[in-house]
Amino acid sequence: MYDDNENAGTLYYVVMNGEQQYSIWRADREVPRGWSTVGEKANRQQCLDHIKEVWIDMRPLSLRQQMDAATQN
Repeated sequence: MYDDNENAGTLYYVVMNGEQQYSIWRADREVPRGWSTVGEKANRQQCLDHIKEVWIDMRPLSLRQQMDAATQN
């Protein structure tokens, strides 16, 4: 379980991969290959709140595109 008092001053980025899936990543570490930052550094909760607001469809992008193509036929 995460303790909010532990690393209280730690900053994070919201990161997104090519499938438009989101996560958070410590700002003091190199972002892994295949992921890119979204927005500015923020505290953990602010990042999680942002993800909750923008990630409204949990399906990977490729699956959404495949399903959209199937409904258009």
